[in-house]
This record gives sequence, structure tokens and C-alpha cells, in this order.
Amino acid sequence: MSPGPKLEPFEVKEQLPGIDYCITSPPPWHTTMVVGFQHYVIMLGTTVLIATILVPQMGGGDEEKARVIQTILFVAGINTLLQVHFGTRLPAVIGGSFTYLIPTISIILSRRYTYFIDPYERFIHTMRAIQGAMISASIFQIVVGYFGLWSICIRYLSPVIAAPFVALSAFGLYYIAFPGLANCVEIGLPALVILILLFKYATYGFNRGTFLFQRCAVLITIIIVWVYAHILTVAGAYNDRPPQTQFSCRTDRAGIIWGSPWVRIPYPLQWGRPYFYAGDAFAMLAASFASLIESSGTLIAIQRYSSATFVPPSVFSRGVGWQGIAIMIDGLFGTATGSAASVENAGFLALTRVGSRRVIKISACFMIFFSIFAKFGAVIASIPLPLFFGIYCVLYAYAGAAGIGLLQFCNINSLRNKFILGFAFFMGLSIPQYFREYFILSGYGPVHTRSRAFNDIVNVIFSSPATVAALIAYLLDWTHCYWEPSIRKDRGMHWWDHFRYYSLDTRSEEFYALPYGLSKYFPSF
Repeated sequence: MSPGPKLEPFEVKEQLPGIDYCITSPPPWHTTMVVGFQHYVIMLGTTVLIATILVPQMGGGDEEKARVIQTILFVAGINTLLQVHFGTRLPAVIGGSFTYLIPTISIILSRRYTYFIDPYERFIHTMRAIQGAMISASIFQIVVGYFGLWSICIRYLSPVIAAPFVALSAFGLYYIAFPGLANCVEIGLPALVILILLFKYATYGFNRGTFLFQRCAVLITIIIVWVYAHILTVAGAYNDRPPQTQFSCRTDRAGIIWGSPWVRIPYPLQWGRPYFYAGDAFAMLAASFASLIESSGTLIAIQRYSSATFVPPSVFSRGVGWQGIAIMIDGLFGTATGSAASVENAGFLALTRVGSRRVIKISACFMIFFSIFAKFGAVIASIPLPLFFGIYCVLYAYAGAAGIGLLQFCNINSLRNKFILGFAFFMGLSIPQYFREYFILSGYGPVHTRSRAFNDIVNVIFSSPATVAALIAYLLDWTHCYWEPSIRKDRGMHWWDHFRYYSLDTRSEEFYALPYGLSKYFPSF
């Protein structure tokens, strides 16, 4: 009996194969416009959910909710353009982040706002306090980024450290995706099933189906399920259902369309002069720290799905500085939340196989356009949230899988690596789950001292799966036998050595050089 073919391990890929349009290769204009529009639609789900959670607690109604959504979209367009042009230059959408919810809700529930009788007056004063805290917290990322402190952390990043926190930047949102879908199963589940059928099966079942079933899979899914949801609404399927079910399932209950003006341009300090309180600022600073780690994980996922090389530490630090400016812009405009790299849009890069920088620029233009002509944008924003969550189940999975893919750079047969990876993954999920369940049962976090700011700082940091995983992985990887040559090889440090400084790999100039000749005046190291 002749021996079979020789088996060899899969080749390690510094740049992810299978991407049709990488970071520097723009697709045709029709593809650019369609995919860019879908990027805009995808980030709407997170935007609407954040406003839906915060605005009613602040005392705002449908009109205030519509204005907050409009402001988040407008600022997201500006911040995305700044990040793509002058930050990391990765095709990253910079939008609202769930990480800032804990300190923001803490500010909303502060005793100093319980004395306002008029809900609108309470909304305005709460918004001003959130703005002041956001502006103060932005200084942290600006300093860490532009002074090069974050580049030191990235320079000592190994694949063993990166894999858990990149994966949990997306997988850590498990408590949002399917539970949100389950709020209206008859809408969310069809969206999930149809999307998988389109981009995974229909693409291979029909000749030349790549554009329609892969590039447009999310758009087709939304149209089909939205029409189906509207038919259910008009037919009276939800007339006698509980209010929460009606709010989640009906297509006419969002209140956004009627509360939106036809044309309005958001502007800085539109809610008035910000209020600055030290306790609020420190709590929001903790959220900025957690958001920094989560955004770093998402940016590494985006780097993989745009088929670029590893981001040099100096470029990473530059991007963090611009993200700090993004948070400051959030505070000046009054978005009620901070900015971070969008996880769902990172997953969408993989789904469409389009990682082009131009597509994200077009998407940012859509955000700005539909935020100014708010009535048209409100029609799209009124899509039932469970539909978005069905799509997010796929996109979060794709984004998290980028972290798992980093395991190719390290020796996963090493028991040392197995412990660090397993422990970081497990504790990164277990600790935040404990904090989350404790809050649901008791109304406050496990840390409940007389200092509200201290409580928020601890609860924010340990409620973030990516942050917990990163801290644990860094601690273990850099304290256990890291000096031994064999351990260094097992950790995979040698694979990223030539990206630790900007000039060591010529591809860094191709992917991350600043436009308009600015690299001469602002060089990367």
C-alpha cells in the first residue's frame, strides 16, 4: 500500500488571503457606493440602541432622542473621516460605544438631577454634565496617543496576548446580540437565517452571484425582513401584545420619524455650556481606558480583514490620539456617549471581502448626509432593532474570529500558551458576567463604597471582557519565563518583530503613510 500524501501544516499568513479589495485597492464605484451605504446602515443599530437606552432616563422624549441620534451620526461621520485620513488609516468606522453606558447612566442617576421637575430641563442639565465628563476623559487618550505611551504597550504585544482581547472585543458583546434578537424572534431570527443563506450558500449556488448575494447580502436581508415586519404590523399581529413587544417588533413605534426635523446641522455646544465634575470625569476616564483596549482589539481585526500588515506601534499610537480627539468632539457636540472603533463594521469587512479605505470614506459621507437631512435618515433608523441584532450575530462572530486567527503566529501546543490563552478567555468572560449579573440583581455593582466615582471606575473596567482579558494576558505573558529564547519563539514574538518599528517593513509605508505628504512633517518611528 503506497503512503498517502505528505501532510504539512497550513502556512502562516501575515496578510489575510481571500480579501477581494484590500486597504489600498478601491473597488468599482457601484460596489463602493452600495457597500459604503450598508456600512452606514449597520452602525445605525448601535446608534439607535444607545439613544433608546439613555435619552428616556435623561428625561428626553422622541424629539430629543431623534436629535441625539442625528448628532451621533454626524459626529461619527466626522470622526471616521479623521481616523481614516490621519489616524491609523485603517478602514475603521468610529461610532458610539456601549462601554460608556455605565458612567453615563451613573451621571443620569446622580442625586443632583432628581430635583428637576421639568423633564426637558433635567435632560439638558444631564447632557451638559455628560459633555463635561466626556471632554475631560478625552484628554487621557490624547495624551496616551500623541505622547507615544500606547506605542510602548503595542510594541510589547505578542500574539498570545492579542488573541484573547481581540476576540473578546467582539465575543464580549454576546449579551447584546442574541438577547436583542429574542425581543422579537419572528423578526430577528429570519434576519439571521436569511443573511447566512445569502452570503454563504446563495453566493456559491449561482454564477456571478458575488455582488448580489455577498456584497449586498445585508441590504437584501434588511429589505426582506423590514417589509415582512411592516406587513405584520399593518395586519395587526401586535395589536394586543405587551408594550415592550410592540416597541421591539412594530415598524411604527420608534418615534424617530416624527421627532426628526427635515434639515438640521448639529453644532458644538448645541445643548449649552458643559458642566465639569471631578467624580464624573474620573468615572468617564475609566470608560475611556476600557474603550481604548476594546478599540485596539477591533482595529487589529480590521487590519486583518483589510489584508494589511500588522499596524506599527507608532501608527497605533497616532490613531489613539485621534480617537481621543473624537471623544472630545463627542463631548463638544453632545452625543451622550463616547466613540470607539465599530465592531459590527469590522465584521462586515469580512462578510463582503471589501477592506478598501475608500468605501469607509463614502460611508462617512452617508452618515453626515443623513444626519443633516434627518427626516430621511430617521426612516432608515426606524428599522426594528431585533433585525439589526440578527445581523450582528453574524458580524460579531466574524470580528471575534480575527482574534482566533492570530493563534497561527504562536505555538498552541505549548502548555504555557494554553494556560495563558484559556485563562484569559475564561476570566475575560466570567468576571464581567459576574459584575453584570450583580448589577441586574441589586441595582449596583459588586464594588459599592461611598465614592460613586470609585465604584464606577472599578465596575467599568471589570465589566469589559476585552479589558479583563488584556490585563490578564499581559500580566501572565510578561511575568512567566518570557526571557527564555524558546518561550519567546512559542509566544510568536518573532513574527511581528519587523513591524515593531515603522521603517523595518516597506509595506508599512504603503498602508499607513499619511496623505498629502504629511509624513515629512509628522514622521512615524
